[in-house]
Amino acid sequence: MGGDQGPRLVVPAVLQALRRFPRLRCQLHGLQQEIAPRLTRAGGALLSRIDIVHADQQVTMDDKPASAIRKKRNSSLWQALDAVASGSAQGCVSAGNTGALMAMGTILVGTLPGIQRPAICTALPTSSGRAYLLDMGANIQCDADQLLEFAYMATAMVAEVDNLPRPRVALLNLGSEVGKGDATVQAAAARFAADPNLNYCGFVEGDDMFSGAVDIVVCDGFVGNVALKSTEGVARLIATMMRRELSASLRGRLGALVARPALARLQKSLDPANYNGANLLGLKATVIKSHGGASEAGFVNALAVAVREVEKDIPARISSKLAQLHRGSTTTSH
Repeated sequence: MGGDQGPRLVVPAVLQALRRFPRLRCQLHGLQQEIAPRLTRAGGALLSRIDIVHADQQVTMDDKPASAIRKKRNSSLWQALDAVASGSAQGCVSAGNTGALMAMGTILVGTLPGIQRPAICTALPTSSGRAYLLDMGANIQCDADQLLEFAYMATAMVAEVDNLPRPRVALLNLGSEVGKGDATVQAAAARFAADPNLNYCGFVEGDDMFSGAVDIVVCDGFVGNVALKSTEGVARLIATMMRRELSASLRGRLGALVARPALARLQKSLDPANYNGANLLGLKATVIKSHGGASEAGFVNALAVAVREVEKDIPARISSKLAQLHRGSTTTSH
């Protein structure tokens, strides 16, 4: 029940998701006295698919992950992840502290065999559909081997989720030319290019992420987080400027009426809510991070991502795919 608005936003979003997915059941972890009153208007059929699990503690956005692990094992975040670890839930969605979610998820849920560090991966809109960006902030500094691991995990996920047998992979860099970038990016590029299991397309710059030329963009968590927040800010700026310009004059208002269907489609394409819900790739079960400031529609989308991941058993499929990739890499190297 983390995030900027807590139960005030999460509960109605959960009710929407339950209506949308008839097979979905939800555990709501948090303060019962804050959750229960917000369910009073839900019908009996929906209530029968909701369990409230009272939690005395909450991990705040200011809590350090190590401190939260030591001192907040009665928190809603710890309990939700523990439910996944014990098998009483198949997935966890949280809008709370990202660092604590990653640290607790690693301890309780565990990582897939051979994975050093999980990575946060999210979808971005492109001119031809969507691409996936990772890491988004879980790993601020990465070496070349970790970037290669991220590419493997994303390749396995995208192959299953988007039915792309050979998704196109690129490294985010300050230039597309060979030789650009620091030593880590250069070392990663050499590994990517030498690995036949990756459909490596070279470097992309920030503006190329949305061109549709690649399916996966790999970078460290610092760069990825800045890139994502920048795109969200630009999307909001475009929407604000369009509204202002289209309402500034009679001609603009008339034009807006004529263009309303196209503008509605554009707004939907650029709305960050439609891409909310980042996968913590590398964990043994589905754990989804929602943006802390997500709207109700955005949190519903994060829940939808979790449902999709659970229904397709993405962690198990990633594990199987990773094993195949590693075997292929070993065979090739010999």
